[in-house]
Amino acid sequence: MKLLVCGGAGFIGSAFVRRRLHQTADSIVVLDKLTYAGNLANLADIERDPSMAGRYRFVQGDIADPTIVVKLVTEADVDAVVNFAAESHVDRSILDAEAFLRTGVIGVHVLLEATRALAAERAANGKPAPRFLQVSTDEVYGSVPTGQSVETDLLAPASPYSAAKAAGELLVQAYRTTYGLDALITRGSNTYGPFQYPEKVVPLFITNALQGLPLPLYGDGLQRRDWLHVDDHADAIGAVLDRGEPGGIYNVPGTGERTNVDLTRTILAQLDKPWSLVRTVEDRAGHDRRYAMDGSRLAALGWSHQVAFEAGLAETVAWYRDHEAWWRPLLNADWADYYDRQYGKRLAESVPGA
Repeated sequence: MKLLVCGGAGFIGSAFVRRRLHQTADSIVVLDKLTYAGNLANLADIERDPSMAGRYRFVQGDIADPTIVVKLVTEADVDAVVNFAAESHVDRSILDAEAFLRTGVIGVHVLLEATRALAAERAANGKPAPRFLQVSTDEVYGSVPTGQSVETDLLAPASPYSAAKAAGELLVQAYRTTYGLDALITRGSNTYGPFQYPEKVVPLFITNALQGLPLPLYGDGLQRRDWLHVDDHADAIGAVLDRGEPGGIYNVPGTGERTNVDLTRTILAQLDKPWSLVRTVEDRAGHDRRYAMDGSRLAALGWSHQVAFEAGLAETVAWYRDHEAWWRPLLNADWADYYDRQYGKRLAESVPGA
């Protein structure tokens, strides 16, 4: 297939591109705006590998720009659009929501319109319709006190980030219902692994611990998340792209729930760092207490986890320890400004972790 992968220089998107080119004969065009979390270094292995480089092209651009999107979707006559592009950090959405709405709503609309135009053109020429796959998040369900979310549950997003993702999903479903677009949605659990920008809790705590800096643990640390390795997440998206039912929504669960306290203890133990680095800080506003999803619908496509949490986290810790040359340049002036806005006051008022 010919794929347009939007946000393909980001964390999960780049994992999908690397694995897809390695596992299939597909050709991929990556469209990425290269905001702070988009990083061409994430795709460097592809450019160095002659078996993949000839089937890969990178274009810098914004999914909310119709001029670029129409050219890449319709003129290239792609077989599928896979959209990872998103502002994805809840903390940043609380500080400034506008960018999340532009990418998560306007950008999705632009992609859908271009895909709809291509579908009409292909239908007129007797060719199969292109697929559109929107990569979303378990956070659209809101906090789940007990049990597991299923794909038919009502959405109850609690942050500007998850609200933008939910709005994007509703647009995708509307285009499926109104225009018959061959559209699918995946909802992934909290994802971890190599190449993740250090604002998220796993790489933040690893890189802070490596530097001997405090680990800012929100509230009582008993928020629960179901952790999913990035390779499993990427392969699940591939399975949905290849075998998903048109209009289908698929949860991508992790391999087991952990509290943030348990996660922190495991990271520190693997780095042989003391608990004294942990600081209890003011909790995030509207912090969801728990996420959990049922993955039966995805399992029916033949997908299953390949990376256990314990092994995957140990591999991730080792990767950051061995790849300081990747993450150290990211801790620049923009990072310092964000970190101070998000954690400066919190850390000044923090107490030692319990």
